[in-house]
Amino acid sequence: MGMNVANCPRCGKIFVKGFAEVCPHCVKDLEQQYDRCLKFLRENKGINIHDLSEATEVSIKQITKFIREGRISIVHAPNMSYSCEVCGISIRENTICEGCRSKLVKDVKNNSEDERRRQEQANRDSKVSFKIQERLKDRH
Repeated sequence: MGMNVANCPRCGKIFVKGFAEVCPHCVKDLEQQYDRCLKFLRENKGINIHDLSEATEVSIKQITKFIREGRISIVHAPNMSYSCEVCGISIRENTICEGCRSKLVKDVKNNSEDERRRQEQANRDSKVSFKIQERLKDRH
């Protein structure tokens, strides 16, 4: 059985992959960032994500990741929000806003309907082709 070795996506160092997707040094660094964010949020419930990032020197992207992973709860932080992955509007839950979610559902529904229509048309075309071939066969 070989070792599962990879390059850390954060720092580039080679490490043996285990439970974490980053090297042990980066795991420790991320935990320190998480602790700083948590401590600051507990003391400043009215803060927004930009101010939290500036005060803790943790990137907005990383704070957003902590929130999406469920590690940082924003339930009691009324001014805390993060960007929708599609349009960038501020949201407080999920990964995309309600408007983008509705559009996505509509697009999927439309694609399914288009595919069903294409299939029906292909079925009709094959029946017409079969009837023409039968008529030509009868002439010979």
